[in-house]
Amino acid sequence: MKHAILGAGAVGGLVGTALASLGEDVTVVVRPESLPGYPGNVLLERPSGSLTAPAKAVAALTEPVDVLWIATKTYQLPTALEAVRSMPGHVVPLLNGVDHIAALRTRFGDERIVPATIAVEAEKIAPGRFIQRSPFVRLNLAAGGEPLLGAIVGKLGNLGFTCQFIANEQTLLWSKLCFLAPLALVTSASGLNVGEVSANPRWKQKLNSALAETCAVANASGAQVDAMQIQTVFDTAPPGMRSSMQKDLVAGRRLELEAIGDPIVRGGERYGLDVSITAELMAAIRAKGN
Repeated sequence: MKHAILGAGAVGGLVGTALASLGEDVTVVVRPESLPGYPGNVLLERPSGSLTAPAKAVAALTEPVDVLWIATKTYQLPTALEAVRSMPGHVVPLLNGVDHIAALRTRFGDERIVPATIAVEAEKIAPGRFIQRSPFVRLNLAAGGEPLLGAIVGKLGNLGFTCQFIANEQTLLWSKLCFLAPLALVTSASGLNVGEVSANPRWKQKLNSALAETCAVANASGAQVDAMQIQTVFDTAPPGMRSSMQKDLVAGRRLELEAIGDPIVRGGERYGLDVSITAELMAAIRAKGN
């Protein structure tokens, strides 16, 4: 199949390189100023070894593809979509948060969107060069995408990806947010990595409280999320793990604070739930960014 990657950062690069290494036809959509120097081969360094494969880079997607994988930052999405000038067969968004799904359905149509989430710690170290720092890659997709993507997901599993098709879309989206939001907010507000948060009683309690708040909103929204299962993931995460928001804050880059935190705050208001710790952490991060 033909694939295009919109958002050639850490996550997009990881997915694109993995697909290309499996022999899939991959096109990477990059900014026009990045196109002349973009390498013809992409490279992904992983804990289990390196993957390298050819990939074509373009500044605009003008030819149809079977699957468009979107891995931009949430605030980059409207601008990035200007480079998509042909209608893809299907769209697999890997963005953080939950609000982007409705926007993409408005643009591409309900039937083309296959909601998905990915959990991994990765970085772009140079154009076309990426590094996977976490020992895991967890890719979850809406069950409706299984007829199209089942075979590819099976191949990604052979590369060490943990993949699952999930029937309940709210469970799919909120399960990721229930892990991501507490981690991103607490590490960014504290400046600590996962191991340091776990060793600090004050911040550990805030992590637990933020997790409870997010799961309460998720379940009120129609998801089926088990806070204890997510707590287990926190407890087994690499101690040195940092969130991408934390890295962006240190680097002075724009944050995805609204995309990650606002659905929780809105949900608290809608369902009458206490989300005070989430709001407190968001305020602390905003103060740091000023």
